[in-house]
Amino acid sequence: MSKQLVIAEKPSVAQDITRALGGFSREKDYFESDDYVVSSAVGHLLELVVPDEFEVKRGKWTFGHLPVIPPHFTLKPIEKTQDRLKLLLRLLKRKDIDGIINACDAGREGELIFNFIVEHAKSTKPVRRLWLQSMTPAAIRDGFQRLRQASEVEGLRNAAVCRAESDWLIGINGTRAMTAFNSKSGGFHLTTVGRVQTPTLAIVVEREQRIRAFQPRDYWEVEAAFAAGAGNYVGRWFDEAFRKPEGDEHANAYRLWDKSQAEAIVARCAGKTGVVEEDSRPSTQLSPLLFDLTSLQREANGRFGFSARTTLQLAQALYERHKVLTYPRTDSRALPEDYLDTVRRVLGELPAEYAPFARQIVDGGWLRPNKRIFNNRKISDHFAIIPTGAQAKSLSEAEQKIYDLVTRRFLAVFFPAAEYRVTTRITRIAQDAFKSEGKVLVAPGWLAIYGKEAEAGEGGEEGGRTLVPVAAGETVRTEEITLKTQQTRPPARFSEATLLSAMEGAGKMVDDE
Repeated sequence: MSKQLVIAEKPSVAQDITRALGGFSREKDYFESDDYVVSSAVGHLLELVVPDEFEVKRGKWTFGHLPVIPPHFTLKPIEKTQDRLKLLLRLLKRKDIDGIINACDAGREGELIFNFIVEHAKSTKPVRRLWLQSMTPAAIRDGFQRLRQASEVEGLRNAAVCRAESDWLIGINGTRAMTAFNSKSGGFHLTTVGRVQTPTLAIVVEREQRIRAFQPRDYWEVEAAFAAGAGNYVGRWFDEAFRKPEGDEHANAYRLWDKSQAEAIVARCAGKTGVVEEDSRPSTQLSPLLFDLTSLQREANGRFGFSARTTLQLAQALYERHKVLTYPRTDSRALPEDYLDTVRRVLGELPAEYAPFARQIVDGGWLRPNKRIFNNRKISDHFAIIPTGAQAKSLSEAEQKIYDLVTRRFLAVFFPAAEYRVTTRITRIAQDAFKSEGKVLVAPGWLAIYGKEAEAGEGGEEGGRTLVPVAAGETVRTEEITLKTQQTRPPARFSEATLLSAMEGAGKMVDDE
C-alpha cells in the first residue's frame, strides 16, 4: 500500500500533525498510519560548502585568491544532526513511499530546509506543500485538504536558495578580504563579515562616533506662568518667524542661543499683561496596524524590555506549542480579503477578558471590508500576526504578555479612531509670543481597549499641567517668568527597539546609489 512521507521542520510539529490527523503508531523517530509516514528535521540538517576541488585552504586567504565564486555548491551534512538526516534519507528511499509532503514552516527558511534534504537525497518523487498559517488541529486538517503543488511555491524555493547562496558569497568573500587586510603585517586575524551583521555593526558604530564626537552647546528657554480668570496656565516663548537652518538638528523655535537675548525677553515681559488668542480643532488618531514580527519585537522591547530573540521565541511557542497565535515570522501587517468570516469566528472564541470588546466590534458593525486591514496586495508569504481563537491555557507570564499584546492590537484595529480636541493658545506680550498646547480626549475609540477614557472638562493637558479655559480676547497677567538654562544632548545609544527601526529603514542611510 503506497504512502506519503510528511517532513516537518521540528519534532513537535510532527507530533501536532499526527494528533490532528489521528490513526498513527509511533516508531522510534517517526510516526506511521495507513496513509502517511510522518517525521521531521531538527532545523537545518545540511549546509552549503565549496566543492573540495575549488576550496582554498585557510592559510591561503589572500587577495590573490578572491573572489571566491565556485561554479556550483555542494551540501554537507551538519555533524551533530547526521543521525536525523540518515533517518529521513532511509524513509525517502522506502519502496512504499510514492510522494512527499513538505510540512516545514511555511516560509523561506522552511522551504530551504526541506529542499536541501530532497536535493541531497537526489529524490525524484513528487512533492506537495502543506501551507499552515496556524497550528490548531482544524487548521492542520484543513491544510491537508488543500495541499499545494510544489510548482506553486517554486518562487519561494528559488528565493530561499538565492538568499542562502548570496549570504554565503558575501560572508566568505568579505570575511576573507577583511582577514587578509588585517593580517598584512603578520599573524592570522580572523575578521568576520555578514550580510546582516556588518551593516548593523556599521549603524551602531556610526551612532557611537557621533556620540563621542558630540560637543554640547548651551541654550536658554523662557517659560511664563499666566493668571487668567479661570486659573493659571503655563506658556513657552517661541520665535514665530523661525525657519529650521540647514544642518542644525538642535535648532527649534523655543531655543535661544544667546543668553542676553533670553534675559531681555524676561526683563520686558515680567509683570506685564498679555492678550490671548486660541485655536481649538478636532483631531483623530487611528489605531496602529496589526503586528508583523519586527513591529511586535519593537513593541515588546519598549514595553517589557524583551530582546528581539526572546520575543520571537515566545511568539513561536504561542504559535507552535500553545496554538493561540498565527505564524509569527511574517513581514505583513494586513489580512487576506476573504478573511472576514475567520475574524468573526476568532472574535467569538477569544477568552472572557476580551469578549466585551469583541462583542462591540460585531454589534457595532465595525467588522467590514477595509483595505487598511484586509488587503491582498500587502501580504507576502504570510499575513499579520493575530490570535487563532484557541483558548490560552498554562501560559508563562512572558507568553501571556505577548499574547495580550497581539490580541489587544487585533481588537483595536477594528475600533473607531480616538477623537481629541487639540488647543493651541498664543499669549502675546507686545512683540513676544508664548505658546501653550493642550489635548483633550473626547471619545476614546480604540484607546478604550487599553483602559483610556474620555477626559472630563474643557481644558487639556500639556506636560502634566491643566490648560484652563480662557474667554476670547481675554487679558492675562504674567505671574512668574523663568529663564531655563539647558544643554544640547548627543543622540541616544540604540535600544533593541530603536535598532530594529534603524535596520528596517537602513536603505535610507545609503547616499551613494
